[in-house]
Amino acid sequence: MSMSTPGPERVPSTVKVGKTTGQGKPPAGKSGGNRPGGNRPAGKGGKGRKPVTPVKVAGGRNWGPIAVAGVVVLIAVGIIGYGVFASVQGSRPWDEQVAEIEGVVNYRAQKNPQIDDQTHKEGAQTYVTNPPVGGAHNQTWQNCMGDIYSEPIANEYAVHSLEHGAVWITYKQGLAADQVTALQSKVQGQDYMFMSPIANLDKNISVQVWGYQLKLDDANDARIDEFIKTTRVKASLEPGAACSSGNTTTGPITAGAPNGTGMDNPTG
Repeated sequence: MSMSTPGPERVPSTVKVGKTTGQGKPPAGKSGGNRPGGNRPAGKGGKGRKPVTPVKVAGGRNWGPIAVAGVVVLIAVGIIGYGVFASVQGSRPWDEQVAEIEGVVNYRAQKNPQIDDQTHKEGAQTYVTNPPVGGAHNQTWQNCMGDIYSEPIANEYAVHSLEHGAVWITYKQGLAADQVTALQSKVQGQDYMFMSPIANLDKNISVQVWGYQLKLDDANDARIDEFIKTTRVKASLEPGAACSSGNTTTGPITAGAPNGTGMDNPTG
């Protein structure tokens, strides 16, 4: 039996390991270092940072365009509303509109026979008001195609013009020149309008049509224009009657003036 020859002594190899906890486990701080997500907060039941709740950030509303749109809407509503109001007002009867002008006296409502008289009579007549707003009158009318008379005219002719739908502007003799000029601007170039001074007027100015009269002191008073716009032609008792081809002289009626005794007709 042969005996094996002993060989060189075998040296076991050495394996290095990290520090342990003493229990054969590696340190906790380094155990996750090589795992993906190892630094994230611990999950349910862990002791990591609390998750941050997202905060909603509301965008600021731009009020500028909204305000502009609101203003535009309000303006549009105002324009439409005024248009409707003006249309309704304009469609109302003229006599209702003139009665609402401050200071206007409605003599038609008085049913005074002397004022309502439309008879043609010769010679001088006596009237209830000064200036007259109706009553018996001469068969000839005063020309009222925007005529401006610098001297008083005969009432008997002027009343006939009122019957035809003319507006007669009268003013106190001696009225300031600028006031007279302001009145003239309302008459010139306007048919169914005429103007003259008159004696013994208790106000500076008196404007009249048949049955309605407005007295005031200032030629620039807006009521004059309102009165004219509301009554001119519309106040006629004989629609279609002429204002041209009438008397154009001034001064009181004369004995030789043409006269008549019948009622007027729409063409004459």
